[in-house]
Amino acid sequence: MPVSQAHNQPSQLPAAQCRFGVRVSLPPGDTFRMVLGEDWETCHWFPDAASRDAAMAEMAKRHCYSRIGDDPSITLQAIER
Repeated sequence: MPVSQAHNQPSQLPAAQCRFGVRVSLPPGDTFRMVLGEDWETCHWFPDAASRDAAMAEMAKRHCYSRIGDDPSITLQAIER
């Protein structure tokens, strides 16, 4: 899936130069899979593990603008290449 607002990406370095990443996917049985597809996932790349870990902690937080009772369901996995 292409990024529509590239300036909002956490790292301005090309992904090929970044070694540490976060794989984002949907848990099994999530109904949003009917929209994005059963095998949907995306990766965000960072130049160092500290940046990756900070971003992963931020992604795991409950979104401050979500309605009460809305809990986004994503699976986050730290990866390296």
